[in-house]
Amino acid sequence: MALRRQSQDSFVLQTGSPTSQGYADYELETQNRRGAEMGRAARYHTRRRPFNQDEFDGPSQLLPLPVPQQEHARSQTLPTLPVHLELEEQDEIVLHVNDILSRCAFHFVAKYQFPIPLERDKPRVRTAADREWTEWAYLLKRLATKRRIPARVLYDNQIKQFVTTLENSIAVRQSSRGDQQTRTPKDDRYMLQLVSAGTQVARILMDSLSMEQLDALYRQTESVILERRARLRGLGFQ
Repeated sequence: MALRRQSQDSFVLQTGSPTSQGYADYELETQNRRGAEMGRAARYHTRRRPFNQDEFDGPSQLLPLPVPQQEHARSQTLPTLPVHLELEEQDEIVLHVNDILSRCAFHFVAKYQFPIPLERDKPRVRTAADREWTEWAYLLKRLATKRRIPARVLYDNQIKQFVTTLENSIAVRQSSRGDQQTRTPKDDRYMLQLVSAGTQVARILMDSLSMEQLDALYRQTESVILERRARLRGLGFQ
């Protein structure tokens, strides 16, 4: 019996169980450990920024106000940018760009078998025309941000630039909406940038056919603008 008792005591000492230290000492040590952990957690939370604050609520600086001469020079009426395309012509260009990009996106999604989430209020996609370009752009953006699109399938691995380019193409899409009577034509540079943004999307998706079509549209649009500008200058209006 003495030998068995000695072996049990030896086992208790080796395992470090509460019996070896006494329950009172063990509980005290446990409480101290918990207190230290809670203290570290409290210090961590105090360093966290409240949810309704950002880096601008911390130390910052303000630039000196512009001198009156500078403010006056920059506060004049904005110059009018040249416009040589009618609203109907601009709408036709926008629709043409969106049609090309929709077919480009349809081919890209089909080629690499990317999933298209099903929506109750929309039919299944069977052709490129089943979704507007804004919807295709949103799908591609979600696929890119969710890392479903590998960078290797994009031109020069431009996965980061891809999202920005898509956002630009979505922004220019809004030009064809609104009341026809209250809308004003966009300036020439805006329309050329619209076609150029579409060309960049097709380039990143490595669609040579779409790039050729958009490049032809760009050159055609630019030619019309330059021709009308030259005609007006010849008449003395510019």
